[in-house]
Amino acid sequence: MKMVFATGNSGKLREASEILGKGFELVTPAQMGINEEIPETGTTLRANSQQKADYIWQHCHTDCFADDTGLEVDVLGGAPGVHTARYAGEDKDFGKNMDKLLDELARKEMEASLMRSIGITPKKNLRRARFKSVVTLILGGERHFFTGVLEGRIARCRSGNGGFGYDPVFVADEYPETTLAGISEEQKNSISHRGKALRAMAAFLKDGAEA
Repeated sequence: MKMVFATGNSGKLREASEILGKGFELVTPAQMGINEEIPETGTTLRANSQQKADYIWQHCHTDCFADDTGLEVDVLGGAPGVHTARYAGEDKDFGKNMDKLLDELARKEMEASLMRSIGITPKKNLRRARFKSVVTLILGGERHFFTGVLEGRIARCRSGNGGFGYDPVFVADEYPETTLAGISEEQKNSISHRGKALRAMAAFLKDGAEA
């Protein structure tokens, strides 16, 4: 079964291919002649995911899927959210993104300390966060949605030499002693938010094929 995955990231393409397994041929938008940047103007992860999948369907009329992923920090009201990649600017500099995030949480902790000093207990866990991925699958023109979540917290400083993006400051509940940048790729893939969403999609496709 041929499907277009709305990504130009070879790592994401490899992960999706491994999860879907035999019987699926994944191609990129570029391989279908789509070389422009696909718009992402939604205000939610689901809206962006759907927008990208719709764009592929409208241009190729081929079964396709797209994902959008964001980091949500409770004390920041769910930010960075849809602005995860551009949190500190349009250049998608994750070093700057992490610096901004750590600075904002440090300020929140200072505010919480002042509140406690006057007898007020902050209600939120100041570092609770999660990665969330939403996958939109368009199959025969019909949309289906799948969500994967990785719960954890934001560390106080960067650590670890692996991973990418916010991995050096995100501590998953499953590995509480280190950040995602400090665990192996195999360990990370086994718990990843995108992997959970893709596995849910793979199970849906398998059930449909067996029906």
